[in-house]
Amino acid sequence: MAKRKKKAAKKASRKKATKARGRRKKTASADLIISKSRTKAAAGLNVSGDFYGALDGAVRGLIAQAEARAEENGRRTLRPHDL
Repeated sequence: MAKRKKKAAKKASRKKATKARGRRKKTASADLIISKSRTKAAAGLNVSGDFYGALDGAVRGLIAQAEARAEENGRRTLRPHDL
C-alpha cells in the first residue's frame, strides 16, 4: 500500500513539473517562427543576433504572400506552390 502512495506522489510531482515548464515566460526569441539553433547549424558560419530578426521578417513576408495567393485561388490551405 505504501509503494502505491509513493508512486502516485512521484507521478503527481512529475505532472506539476511538466506543467510548470509549459508556463515559461515568453521572451522575444519565443516570438520567432524560426529556430535559432537550427539556423546556426544549417548556416555553417557564425550568425549575428540581428540576422534572426531579419530572417523572421522574411519568413513572415513569404507566409503573407502565400496566404494572399491561396485566398485569391479560393483556398484556405497553404500549399508549396503558393510560395
